[in-house]
Amino acid sequence: MSFSRRKFLLNAGLTGLALGSRPLFSLPDTTPVTVKTPSGALRGERAGGALQFRGIPFAEPPIGPLRFRPPVPIKPWNSERDATRFGPSPMQPGEAGMEHSEDCLYLNIWVPDGKGPFPVYVWIHGGGFTGGHAFESMYDGSEITQEGVLCISVAYRLGVFGFLDLAPLLGADYAGSANNALRDLMAALKWIQDNIAAFSGDPTRVTIGGESAGAKLTDILMGVPTAKPLFHQMISESGGGERVWTRAQSQSVTHGFADEWHSLTGNDPSTLLTAPADTLIKAQRQFIAAWPQHFPLRCQIDGGLVPLHPTESIAAGSSRGKRLLIGTNRDESALFIGPHPQRDPVAADLGNLLPDNFTKVYKRYREVYPQMTEEQLRIRAVSAEEYWIPSLRVADAHVKGGGDAWMYRLDFSETGGFLRGYAFHSLDVRLVWNRPSPLASNAVAEAALAHQMHQTWTAFLRGDAPSAPGVPAWPEYNPPTRSTMVFDTQNHVEEKPQEAELRLWDGIL
Repeated sequence: MSFSRRKFLLNAGLTGLALGSRPLFSLPDTTPVTVKTPSGALRGERAGGALQFRGIPFAEPPIGPLRFRPPVPIKPWNSERDATRFGPSPMQPGEAGMEHSEDCLYLNIWVPDGKGPFPVYVWIHGGGFTGGHAFESMYDGSEITQEGVLCISVAYRLGVFGFLDLAPLLGADYAGSANNALRDLMAALKWIQDNIAAFSGDPTRVTIGGESAGAKLTDILMGVPTAKPLFHQMISESGGGERVWTRAQSQSVTHGFADEWHSLTGNDPSTLLTAPADTLIKAQRQFIAAWPQHFPLRCQIDGGLVPLHPTESIAAGSSRGKRLLIGTNRDESALFIGPHPQRDPVAADLGNLLPDNFTKVYKRYREVYPQMTEEQLRIRAVSAEEYWIPSLRVADAHVKGGGDAWMYRLDFSETGGFLRGYAFHSLDVRLVWNRPSPLASNAVAEAALAHQMHQTWTAFLRGDAPSAPGVPAWPEYNPPTRSTMVFDTQNHVEEKPQEAELRLWDGIL
């Protein structure tokens, strides 16, 4: 989620993501507990029926000479380390009063009571590659531990610190820096493989997952061959594998940022290594505002870590043998372009295509949905461009490459409020984490669906088929039938949903 999108969410009064929430002290009814890991001893807390460990470093701080460099494994510590506070927020714009730092490579662990080994869920937060935190209150893992699943939230470098190719400016030593965030996540997963057994976690049953940018990073990691041993199944909520550049595109972004850097500071690129982090963020904001395409800071198909486009690599078997739960919300983009968009989509509204290519598809939407208003058509087409079609391409590639998949679509919407009638982006998060809004106009129905989706997701996390009371039998996804679970007030399965709309995108995305 870009900064402008996060601002829109706040202005709309939508608190589903609990943006910026960060407990700074222990909950009142806690007791200390110590776990000895291969990295060193950690002192956490027992609270709310779970063990909680916060702010655990999984890599050396990427500061000083390690700025823009791949993560370096954390050195073991000798004395007991306090793990009762979250680590700092990654550097990002627009959050006065919050502690931000380049020293941000920390993870948080919630361990169920009882005897393990427990399956492990590693949550990757969203935020458009430029924002977000691993410590949002929405992502508190205590609820998931009640289902016998160990939960971990993990941070990674954002913006120019994690997604900018510095090699054209600083030399070959910085090759691959556009994929530093991916490397951060892989470093966290490696730490988990080496250490999670000390928390009664099962390193042979690790699920990675996320929503929005977190889902996109999950899908991209599916296409990284060297990441294959680090996880065993995936959950992708509103993702897709399209948020990558070719090397040429990535380097074009690099030179655009360098121009902005010089315009802002008057300095040459070498000063990027020592400049204050806040100055880099200021340049980043100005650069993103000026760049002609949305989300210019992306991972790179570098021929090494990311050898091919993620869907090509997935189709070739990079995620063979793994299980995938994947899906989108019907009206994702209503959150961003508003429930009543008064103009056709432009570059700033699109996640993957330039307007000319998008227009080729959009001008045919009236043929498929003659009953829709112009506002509804705009929301439906933009939702498809950024989320639905890219997620379908990942699911198709995964099945082709030898994996198992289950596809869903969230159609549930609230009956009142700013976005009434729309299954908007991020609504799934509070349902899956079983934190429905008590203020929703149809709060009883939302709470019932949240319980069902939470149970379905945690069944998958435990290694079972995704299922729950009130959810019909969920067939596996395959391209010929595209069986899709539709979550709504009446859950049901659809075959070949939105088939005519899907055909519009052939050859475009």
